[in-house]
Amino acid sequence: MSGILDGKRLLITGVITEQSLGFGVAKYAQEQGAEVVLTGFGRMSLVQRIAGKLPKPAPVIELDATNPEQLEGLADKVREHVDGIDGVLHAIAYAPPSALGGNFLNTPWEDVATALQVSTFSYKSLAMACLPLMENGGSIVGLTFDASQAWPVYDWMGVAKAGLESANRYLARDLGPKGIRVNLVSAGPQRTMAAKSIPGFEEFEIAWTKRAPLGWSLTDSEPVAKACAALLSDLFPSTSGEIVHVDGGFHAVGVERSDS
Repeated sequence: MSGILDGKRLLITGVITEQSLGFGVAKYAQEQGAEVVLTGFGRMSLVQRIAGKLPKPAPVIELDATNPEQLEGLADKVREHVDGIDGVLHAIAYAPPSALGGNFLNTPWEDVATALQVSTFSYKSLAMACLPLMENGGSIVGLTFDASQAWPVYDWMGVAKAGLESANRYLARDLGPKGIRVNLVSAGPQRTMAAKSIPGFEEFEIAWTKRAPLGWSLTDSEPVAKACAALLSDLFPSTSGEIVHVDGGFHAVGVERSDS
């Protein structure tokens, strides 16, 4: 049986553990026929080990998305494994501790700048680094967390995600003429390493499991992976600049439903 990503070559960032959304996307993409190349940052031995748990072995390239030299050399590194790519997953985000957990009014600019560079500007940086590999067009997909409202404890990461969502529209505008679609998946909360580093993140977990009309699993990344795979495939040839919510319907309802 053929998969929706048969013949596709994908570059997937953000794989740290098996709970990472990037890992879920990489796993499902391989199951759907894609050839996958991963990038990792920092603990490369850990990323290599996690890559070995995919259905098929996947090469891993070191990439700090804030490092101009590594971004400039990315295309050549990828070409050591595939001759081009058809899709990219941006799953990169970070904010220093002072930018999270209810410290919004006191976060220094230096830490805000870090959050914005890593979580927002890197979307454009990664897209530009991959352009030489996407001469025949393709799809770029990023991961966001609904930035249309203020959340408890999310603070400057929420601002960074709002910037990411705006950058998504501008990238769609500028890369469309090159045949490249640019979209975001707005995922509900997952118990990833990044989520666990946010003080008070359990508030999201409690709210989502109670209020999402379809229900929500905090540990099952497959719904998000399937949405990303669909956007990376040829199933949405005229969709760009979009934000697809994969959150159990949480974003669509205002208060928790009473069963009384």
